[in-house]
Amino acid sequence: MTAHQPNDPPAARSAGDPPPDWALREPPPDDWDPGEPPPPDDWDQAEVRPSKARPSVPPTPTAPAGTPDPARLRAEADAHLRRLVGRDDAAFREGQWEAIEALVARRRRALVVQRTGWGKSAVYFVATALRRAQGAGPTLIVSPLLALMRDQVAAAERAGIRAVTINSANADEWADVVKALGEDEVDVLLVSPERLNNPRFRAEQLPELAERTGLLVVDEAHCVSDWGHDFRPDYRRIRDLLARLPADTPVLGTTATANARVVADVAEQLGGGEVLTLRGPLARDSLRLGVLRLPTAQQRLAWLLAHLDELPGSGIIYTLTVAAADDIAALLREAGHAVLAYTGRTDDAERRSAEEALRSNEVKALVATSALGMGFDKPDLGFIVHVGAPSSPIAYYQQIGRAGRATERADVLLLPGVEDTDIWRYFATASMPRQDQADAVLAALADAGKPLSTAALEVVVDVRRTRLELLLKVLDVEGAVRRVSGGWEATGRPWVYDAERYSRVAGVRDAEARAMLDFEQHDGCRMAYLQRALDDPSAADCGRCDRCAGEWYPTDVPAPAQEAAAGRLAQVGVPIEPRAMWPSGMDRLGVPVRGRIAAAERAETGRAVARLTDLGWGQRLRALLAPGAEDAPAPEAVLSACVDVLRTWAWDRRPAAVVAMSSRGRPRLVGSVAEGLARIGRLPLLGAMEPVHGGPIGEPGGNSAFRLAGVWERLDTGTEVRDGLAALARDLGEPPPVLLVDDLVDSRWTMTVAARELRHAGAGEVLPFALAVAG
Repeated sequence: MTAHQPNDPPAARSAGDPPPDWALREPPPDDWDPGEPPPPDDWDQAEVRPSKARPSVPPTPTAPAGTPDPARLRAEADAHLRRLVGRDDAAFREGQWEAIEALVARRRRALVVQRTGWGKSAVYFVATALRRAQGAGPTLIVSPLLALMRDQVAAAERAGIRAVTINSANADEWADVVKALGEDEVDVLLVSPERLNNPRFRAEQLPELAERTGLLVVDEAHCVSDWGHDFRPDYRRIRDLLARLPADTPVLGTTATANARVVADVAEQLGGGEVLTLRGPLARDSLRLGVLRLPTAQQRLAWLLAHLDELPGSGIIYTLTVAAADDIAALLREAGHAVLAYTGRTDDAERRSAEEALRSNEVKALVATSALGMGFDKPDLGFIVHVGAPSSPIAYYQQIGRAGRATERADVLLLPGVEDTDIWRYFATASMPRQDQADAVLAALADAGKPLSTAALEVVVDVRRTRLELLLKVLDVEGAVRRVSGGWEATGRPWVYDAERYSRVAGVRDAEARAMLDFEQHDGCRMAYLQRALDDPSAADCGRCDRCAGEWYPTDVPAPAQEAAAGRLAQVGVPIEPRAMWPSGMDRLGVPVRGRIAAAERAETGRAVARLTDLGWGQRLRALLAPGAEDAPAPEAVLSACVDVLRTWAWDRRPAAVVAMSSRGRPRLVGSVAEGLARIGRLPLLGAMEPVHGGPIGEPGGNSAFRLAGVWERLDTGTEVRDGLAALARDLGEPPPVLLVDDLVDSRWTMTVAARELRHAGAGEVLPFALAVAG
């Protein structure tokens, strides 16, 4: 490992311990001028308040053979810390040296549960330096977010530690990384838990790495536990990695968000009773918490419009959905606020640019989903506002921990919404495996007798891609399937769906959701409530939150701001992108298509009034289209919104006729919209697509292959529509453009097949229109 020379500038601080998710999100570069004294941060302060870390297991009294002299080891550790921090007066916080000594001197397994900003990264960087000086191999860090990987690589380099990563975003560097590992030129290798199951990595790199690793670090270790708020199935593979390690390889797990149940589970996975657990108090003295309950989305957005600039410094505005992040960012930008949206749909380059803009205070805020959560580090983040609450106090604590790590004060405000519980319920059910789907996957792999790719499985089992990928991970870590070259195969090992366990997990998550609602209405200290949710015995009133010290935030919502918010929420019109490719392997389902959809059979880009997740019209349409809602003609306001969408639709050719989609559940609603648009647009209503063989089969939510098979040859244009198209073609001298009307678009295969049938029946461009787009 290389050391700084006397004339080198002081190493910048790492700006905090690796926040949760640091293997798949973005990194925080240092944010202070090297020519000035660095600000205090999470692990380099010279004057540090003791953390009162409490070892749950006493250190083993006997040390391994060859252990260095304790005084010398401590002196070397102090020197490495000062080099890491770039300050001669830097000192360890209480608990940091205890963890380092356990790892380096006693080769123990340790779990560190400390608040964000305490300095967990200092523990493993200093331990790495000491282990490398002893001749040990590189440290292997398993971490959940790419963003945080990049941050840790940068922090390590500033400390003179040679760090590299192997991940999906740097494939062009893998050969150089492998070569450097072989030549022992790497001090730290960072990988995601998913990488541990990559067939090539597992076969070519992992065996030697496991044998040579000087220290294994499991960052954001709460992800190991399905009791945790951010469970990652791939983290379960760490058990297999632990079994490969030589007996005296030290192991460190780190997290800032784990209650007693999760701590016990993670400790058991890391080594049971042999694990030294160090827990410290979780209160953050810099955070000033508050909850402002406003009855409507309009008022919540108006509050942001009016008061965003009054919040200190720059910060993060969290939302629960992508649509909300996009809507709020657009509203704030229109009002002159410097903000950017940041979601799971933001591409990697834009994410990096947005993060850098926030770090350098070029924007007031990022409007983000949880995609920004664990992988972002900016020590002087001045505020965090949630528009909509996370689903548990633990998840909330994790997100607000991004703020106030190097400032005396950071403002944290929650603006809960009435729709929060519906969103929580959706995400909770989406992440839980279902027995019928698991059984179908295992049967398909067993029958195939050869590996099947995920795409091939989709035409055998009716499971949507994201759920299928999660299910395969769960089955993999539980030994029922394995990932191999070419896809997945069954192992033949017996597997039983653990219904009792999943029921208990679901029960815990329901309880956490209720606890989050209790937090919103709690009449006691906000910080103490969060500490108790994390089983922190040091919980005490903070003296700063809105319950302890009174409302510190403005509560007024000015009328001009409400008008601006209402204008944004009233906006309508989202695109319906046409399908361009048929799913692969459709011949297995009796559908004779493959490859690209021919231009002569394809729909045009369509329009919908809104997404169901939109803050404005989305909420109104959710009630109209909810399962069990009464089928009735569209309200006048809805029809007016439809007309507004058509008015701003820049089509190449105006539609010459309207065709309705047959609807099993809402025939009156769809029929009234089609009839109303035809009447207002003075267009002929040619009729509706007629169901054949009982009409489309299957339920919403399945994968593309089965949704396509469910509508294939089950929709017909009918004599009335065909005759009308022929008559219009004669009048116009060319195939007429058609507006195709439906209520809800989900997979888009119904519209795709309907457009193909209409084109075959003589239509020109087919312009899909729907009240709403799912998601």
